[in-house]
Amino acid sequence: KINDRWSPRDIIAHLIGWNRHIIKGSRQITNGELPFYDIDPGENYCNVNAVLIRDYSSKDKRELIKTLNESAQDLTQFLRSIEPDAWDRDFGVKNAGQVITIRNTMDELIEDYVHHTKQIEEWIVNMTAL
Repeated sequence: KINDRWSPRDIIAHLIGWNRHIIKGSRQITNGELPFYDIDPGENYCNVNAVLIRDYSSKDKRELIKTLNESAQDLTQFLRSIEPDAWDRDFGVKNAGQVITIRNTMDELIEDYVHHTKQIEEWIVNMTAL
């Protein structure tokens, strides 16, 4: 479960960082290495996420959205460059006994986007009800 106490700014910082982490982590996977964020991540990646919230600390909404869009474009460009057979390939990377692939790594990011979209939609509904 993702921390429900995050602000919208924290969520955007989290997504910016994970867009970038997935690029680096996927490259590590293809090299047969455990992605850096899986090494001592803390419960539900709390340590990794705390660093992202600190690193992307701008309070300027436009700047954050611009950075989020840029990181998403970078991720999209990277994902398009992956050979189709590499998405599910076992490069020998395991974590907690589970094979780590580019696809299951991306699936987790997609789940994060779905979860956070629902959070933001709930905030909008609650704010307009005030």
